[in-house]
Amino acid sequence: MLSKEVQLEVNKGTMLPLMEEFYTIQGEGFHTGTAAYFIRIGGCDVGCHWCDVKESWNAELHPPTNIDLIVDNAAKYADTIVITGGEPLMWDMAPLTQRLKDKNLKVHIETSGAYPLSGTWDWICLSPKKNKLPTQTVYDNAQELKVIIYNKHDFIFAEEQAEKVNSNAILFLQPEWSKKEEMTPLIVEYVMSNPKWRVSLQTHKYLNIP
Repeated sequence: MLSKEVQLEVNKGTMLPLMEEFYTIQGEGFHTGTAAYFIRIGGCDVGCHWCDVKESWNAELHPPTNIDLIVDNAAKYADTIVITGGEPLMWDMAPLTQRLKDKNLKVHIETSGAYPLSGTWDWICLSPKKNKLPTQTVYDNAQELKVIIYNKHDFIFAEEQAEKVNSNAILFLQPEWSKKEEMTPLIVEYVMSNPKWRVSLQTHKYLNIP
């Protein structure tokens, strides 16, 4: 149980439940292959059954950390910072992103979009989930739509999401890792028939890096 003082800081976004932070290569989507410092924030109630970081779901497992410490660590490693989760938009991202921007860092987010947009972003990767659909603010501002393909029905969901996202968003289809052998050929065929889409792969897993 958090003290009232700490809970107040968490509510304001000046402390956040930090799960992990690491410097690596972006493995997915538009920025694949580029170096980035990842900040993984705990807490998510979207509940994807195939989530590969289920340990991020319970925010209480991850200690509230002062965002000044988070920013100072990030600035040592890279000029591109990726905020991920969990679902980072469960928390007010404005204080964290402002401090990162104050250090002239590029700030990206990976989000399901299930909560209203907060924070100032250079790149928003929206990866929508069926069980908790994105809010309009995220649809309107996303630079990238990345839909995970677990089964054939997900192609229908992908097209529904492409209709809702803004017209400038770059569209990606990505096989769910445990289904990659089955789904990747279907995605390749789909993209060749529907070239508004691009293929995204979890290249960091092929490279065996975080």
